[in-house]
Amino acid sequence: MKPREITAFLDRYVIGQTDAKQTLAVAVYTHYRKLALAGGDDSGLAQTKSNVLLIGPTGTGKTLLCQTLARGLKLPFVTADATALSQSRYVGDELTALMLRLLEQAGGDPQHAGRGIVFIDEIDKLANPDEPERAGAGRAVQHALLKIMEGSLIHLPGGVTIDTRQTLFICGGAFVGLDAIMAGRTSYGFIGTSDSDDGRIIERLNSRIKPTDLFAYGLIPEFTGRLPIIARLAALGREDFVRIMQEPADSLYRQFRELFRQEGAELVIDPPVFAQIAELALEYKVGARSLRGIFEELMTPVLYALPDEAPGSKIHFHSLFSAPEKTAAGQGG
Repeated sequence: MKPREITAFLDRYVIGQTDAKQTLAVAVYTHYRKLALAGGDDSGLAQTKSNVLLIGPTGTGKTLLCQTLARGLKLPFVTADATALSQSRYVGDELTALMLRLLEQAGGDPQHAGRGIVFIDEIDKLANPDEPERAGAGRAVQHALLKIMEGSLIHLPGGVTIDTRQTLFICGGAFVGLDAIMAGRTSYGFIGTSDSDDGRIIERLNSRIKPTDLFAYGLIPEFTGRLPIIARLAALGREDFVRIMQEPADSLYRQFRELFRQEGAELVIDPPVFAQIAELALEYKVGARSLRGIFEELMTPVLYALPDEAPGSKIHFHSLFSAPEKTAAGQGG
């Protein structure tokens, strides 16, 4: 898939985040293109791997982007939690278990597993800027990750070996407080371009996250160097939440409409209800993660009684704060 095709596929399932999608699409296309051109040999082209760092508030779609990407490219995909890794006494064993899960997702094919995608979430927690006492554990995990991220042969139980030189690693984190670090650093000034270009280039350079910003946050230089591509995800707003519930190919509304259809009923939700749910989600301050919980709570009383309703009934929600209108089969409404 070309970058435009990858982005178009992501657009079907992930709302917004255009810049992050394009950055990720180019990174993924370039990664697998280099592998194809190198023919899997030991040339320099195959060894120059560009792993990705996704930075954005919780609930902005980091995990969803990676899951959708892997599904679109038909690649094995696994995810890990950096916080859990830092709490483990045996990080090596945890990483081995992670690669075993990747092998399982690849149907037991080590070569296919080696070309998969590994997503490590909450990578910012390894820096622990507010918890210096845990910084040692975080640094130990970063060092442990270096080996598999830079590309090496991972020997698994049973005599199976996975070559991670072809594996794409994507890390994600909220990095709360990083903006303050960026604001406090020295900005670029005049760089000698034409008047029309100078301001735009300087603005772009100053808004870019630099490795030194991540050093200041608490990531070690060696680990930061394994993540040369950085994409930022923006916080989601009210309109984004409304779109997320309705527009994606697997949106919540589509899922519940299909569930009701399987029960022989029709579900209808008026636009104001989505706006009300979005308002509640904003108050929870965990991004799109809260949408499903609110939706489930709204539907639970109806789903409880739905199997007892006559086939052909219609459930119509006019407001989040009032009981839905129920129309039996054969009645108007």
